Amino acid sequence: MTTATLGGAMNIVNRGVGGAQRTVLITGVSRGLGRALALEMAKRGHTVIGCSRSQDKLDSLHSELSSSAFPAAQPDSNPSSPDRHLFMNVDVRSNSSVEELARAVVEKKGVPDIIGELPKLVASLLVFSLDADFTLNSAWPLPLINLEYNDENLRAPPGSGAKAAYISALPDVAIMRALHALVNNAGTINRNNRLWEVPVEEFDTVIDSNVKGIANMLRHFIPLMIERKQGIIVNMSSGWGRSAAAQVAPYCASKWAVEGLTRSVAKELPSGMAIVALNPGVINTDMLTSCFGSSSSLYQTPESWAPKAATMILNLTIADNGASLSV
Repeated sequence: MTTATLGGAMNIVNRGVGGAQRTVLITGVSRGLGRALALEMAKRGHTVIGCSRSQDKLDSLHSELSSSAFPAAQPDSNPSSPDRHLFMNVDVRSNSSVEELARAVVEKKGVPDIIGELPKLVASLLVFSLDADFTLNSAWPLPLINLEYNDENLRAPPGSGAKAAYISALPDVAIMRALHALVNNAGTINRNNRLWEVPVEEFDTVIDSNVKGIANMLRHFIPLMIERKQGIIVNMSSGWGRSAAAQVAPYCASKWAVEGLTRSVAKELPSGMAIVALNPGVINTDMLTSCFGSSSSLYQTPESWAPKAATMILNLTIADNGASLSV
């Protein structure tokens, strides 16, 4: 069963020119790189949609977003408010579980707080962007893009005959907002072993999580992106997706598959969209400890990695389509 933790309401907030905020979907947010990246994106004021298989850890992440690191405020005045975020218990290995996630995202449109100067919103894009659609009720027949916006109200152009309408008096404005970023981060690694000694179930788990999990996400979310022909997807790869090492053959095979999958899908996407494979580097995570043991502590933490990764992800463009990149 897929469950969701959601708070907040639909709000319109002025962030000023250059303050466009983004909605980022990250898989595998319960620990390691996914959790650190989710926290970093939230600290920067972006909306996070996160999923993992651990409800307890999802609840912990939501609780951390409510801590002193994220000052408490009304959802409509604080872009870092935990009420802007959506966390779901999802197993990316399961096509039906990912289908439920896609359905929830479509219905909730990324916990839609519309942030930014309204005339700029349509141009606001980044990973997995369907931008923003606006449908006005019969009292507002003019296209919203022709309306002016300031801190207090929406205002029709002079001479249009339309009356000013304050945001608080617009309960019938339907705002549909979708994701800006999809980061396929969820993954696992086999215990150190020679290939012929890796249990069948363990090999299957690695492939199902690292390869089929990404395929399931792409299967259900790319069609939503194609409607707008905008967006960038980030598939987490590895240095071992471009090289090889003993005792981690299943993991290496899965990450080489991610690289090939990414390059192939890049050739299938329409103009305006892009997909990249991103090697995060060597980070001190539970997965690294399973390979390196105590020496994993010599490497950078997810928390020190996340700011660099977030900046890189937020600055990707369609020119990066098909690229194999490294943080």
